[in-house]
Amino acid sequence: MVLVRGAAIALIASGLMLSGCGGVRLPGLGPKAPKADAQSGIGVNAYLWRATLDTLSFMPLMTADPWGGVVNYDWYTDPQSPNERFKATVFILDTRLRADALNVTVSKEVRNAAGEWTAAPVAAQTETDLENAILTKARQLNLSNAG
Repeated sequence: MVLVRGAAIALIASGLMLSGCGGVRLPGLGPKAPKADAQSGIGVNAYLWRATLDTLSFMPLMTADPWGGVVNYDWYTDPQSPNERFKATVFILDTRLRADALNVTVSKEVRNAAGEWTAAPVAAQTETDLENAILTKARQLNLSNAG
């Protein structure tokens, strides 16, 4: 069990280095949140988790780890733009509902004249817009649950 967890952490950490997301704290490897802020059932903030799944529900879900806080989405092609596709990974980094508890990375590919997919730059605002949409949804969920 410890070996599997260590392998999973190493895999996630290497993915973070490859994606250029240095400085991201993995859940469970830093200071613990106070017990009062902890949510039962999963290892991350339940509102951020639900908001992530709701906000990106249009993309095919590849993997979701509610204890580690990582949600991977597979390639999505908008029918309006069949020659470009996007893939996303969401990292929920805390049990508290905070803006810095969320990190979204997006990859983009475009189809060239030969029909092959090649990597393309993603507008910097795209990741920020997705993070803001998830945070807004999480806050709405929190407020609707408050009373």
